[in-house]
Amino acid sequence: MDSGHGKTRVKVGGDRLSSLPDDVIHKILSFIGIKQAIETSALSSRWRYVWTSMPYLNFSTKDFRTLHKFSTFVEHVLSVRNNQTEVHSVNLTFRGKVTHVFVKRVLDYAFSHNVQQLDIYCLYPTKREFFLSLFSSPSLKHLTLTGTEYGYAILIPSTWELPNLVTLKICAFTLNADDTDKCVDLFSNCANLKSLTLHHCRLRGLNGFNICHPGLSSLTLNSLVSDGCSRVNVVTPQLKNLIIRHCQGVLSISAPNLSSLHYKDNSRRLEFSADFLCLKKVDICVPYIYKDKKHAHNIVRLLQLIHSVEFLTLSLETIEVCWYWSLMLSFSNFYIFTYAYEIALFSGIFFRLFLHSWN
Repeated sequence: MDSGHGKTRVKVGGDRLSSLPDDVIHKILSFIGIKQAIETSALSSRWRYVWTSMPYLNFSTKDFRTLHKFSTFVEHVLSVRNNQTEVHSVNLTFRGKVTHVFVKRVLDYAFSHNVQQLDIYCLYPTKREFFLSLFSSPSLKHLTLTGTEYGYAILIPSTWELPNLVTLKICAFTLNADDTDKCVDLFSNCANLKSLTLHHCRLRGLNGFNICHPGLSSLTLNSLVSDGCSRVNVVTPQLKNLIIRHCQGVLSISAPNLSSLHYKDNSRRLEFSADFLCLKKVDICVPYIYKDKKHAHNIVRLLQLIHSVEFLTLSLETIEVCWYWSLMLSFSNFYIFTYAYEIALFSGIFFRLFLHSWN
């Protein structure tokens, strides 16, 4: 250790980064694209073949000037990679009209190497169809599909096989069915699914869209657009957390074990099949004031179902809707022992009521 001019310098010998085990280096390289990871092979002989056994594969067209160069690069990586090493995750981001053959090649490679996480980002603003059977895999646990403004259409098949899938997120896709007489249940073959998010999706050509799952615990429905779909049926006996924001059409909810509900919508067609006896936290926001008695009745009926709620957040508009029709909030077998309200200047004015049951 040398000291000079009031500063202390520590002498460190050797290349400490290169001395790290391969799995640690792989984790570090997972935060960059595979193209940049390959470039590290020029550092020294130690780094020459490190990338070939990386379990994290991040491919993106933004690193290439043309789709042809991108496709050629990906094919090269898959052909020279250590074939004995399993793939933990694949991130495929492409802008442009890639072929189904190319996409299938990448997916087949990933699935044959027991991939657990797959993220696909389709950034080409024209309509194309992806058969969900492309993504069938016994090893996949986490799947994210992201499009652009409904730019891609998913054709819903009957052979969607993902027995170990735990989380599924579909964003900005159109969900199509080839048989409009069927009431489609997309998730029945995902036995271990726990978390499902549908964001900014269009439901097209469907007689009905079912989310019926015995083990699902978290569900987010955000900005669903109905295009020929008459209703969305949610039957989830183990559901704990439910988020509904700006969904069109009829929403029918059966979730007797629900503990947390966030509802922000102006929909007039919301149906609940049973009381929510396990609810602890509820957040209700009606963005616009509808002078519609049926809509107000639906909101009040929802409030009447939450017997065991401990923390309730109501937007000012929600209260005004109820007051407009002179409807009183009532909770059977429930006493409001203490309450308080506060005004928060975040996305509008909210009343927060802290409700405590009397035992």
